[in-house]
Amino acid sequence: MTSTITNTATDTGTDTNTGTGTGTRTSTAAPPWRTALHRAKRACSRPDPWKRGPLLTALALLLGLFLLLHARIPNRIGNVGSLVETFLPWFGLFVPVLLAGALWRRSAAALCALLLPVTVWLNLFGGLLGDKSHAGGDLTVVSHNVGADNPDPAGTARDLAASDADVLALEEITPQAKPLYEKALAKAYPHHTVQGTVGLWSKLPLSDTRPVDTEQDVGPLGDAKPADVTLAATRALRTTVATDQGPLAVYVAHLGSVRVVPGDGFATESRDRGAKALAEAVAAERNERMVLLGDLNGTMDDRAFGDLTARMDSAQETAGGGFGFTWPAKFPIARIDQILVRGVRAQGSWVLPATGSDHLPVAAGIDYR
Repeated sequence: MTSTITNTATDTGTDTNTGTGTGTRTSTAAPPWRTALHRAKRACSRPDPWKRGPLLTALALLLGLFLLLHARIPNRIGNVGSLVETFLPWFGLFVPVLLAGALWRRSAAALCALLLPVTVWLNLFGGLLGDKSHAGGDLTVVSHNVGADNPDPAGTARDLAASDADVLALEEITPQAKPLYEKALAKAYPHHTVQGTVGLWSKLPLSDTRPVDTEQDVGPLGDAKPADVTLAATRALRTTVATDQGPLAVYVAHLGSVRVVPGDGFATESRDRGAKALAEAVAAERNERMVLLGDLNGTMDDRAFGDLTARMDSAQETAGGGFGFTWPAKFPIARIDQILVRGVRAQGSWVLPATGSDHLPVAAGIDYR
């Protein structure tokens, strides 16, 4: 009598036993539709790329609005608005940081949100990324805050004379350094004037020279000072340079310093007062052709210079290459040394090598229109 027993077990495979004592196990793979369904479930369980990185998205939008509405930041508390505008280009550094975070989180929303700050920053400063300078110019002008603590005034003067500028403006001249500058520059510049702490050296004749009141000392104490004391503290002048194309009014100015004071914020009162007085002097200038040279202790993005920039153009912005930062000399982070023009055209604008000062000199080629 022959007996055959067959057991079939099904889970993920099949066991088949025959009476002959031989066992066979067969594994069968899951159907393709089941694998596809499992993958789809896993994909759906992951966060949507448009929902990832909500904090990064919010920060990108806030940065864009911050740059777009920087002029609306109030100055009522600690002059925060002016402080922000002084270093406004540097806020663009947050863009690559946020971009790296968006890529790491694979956040489509954050990447799209970054388009706002990028667009605004490029609209504000994109024009400074290229080089707009042209060779030549009827006149080369140089301005330099030589620094009251400059250890080598004579060496600084020789470096500036090597620039071959036609007109050279110096700010922060001390009584001790004045004869050193005059001696070192006498050969290259036969004409010069010094009014208080600012001076102008020229290869061309000067006339109608006078100090300009930037209201550095105000109130009864300022009014009560003797003339010689007032003159010693003068920080701005106006003169006329006789060029082959006609008279050119040249202003040299060194506005009041600014400080970040704990508890008080960005202290700019003296600077702002001087900027207003200087703008009034420029508005009253009868010569349509004029150049303003000097350390204004502020960038042209600062709202304090709105009246001035409404009447004059920055040589760096119209004919320079890059931001042209000038301070501090060892690691410049802001352009507070300016060359502004009216009635003439800046052909080129550049920064000269460091001297013994904590500022870098600035230069521009000027063309008559």
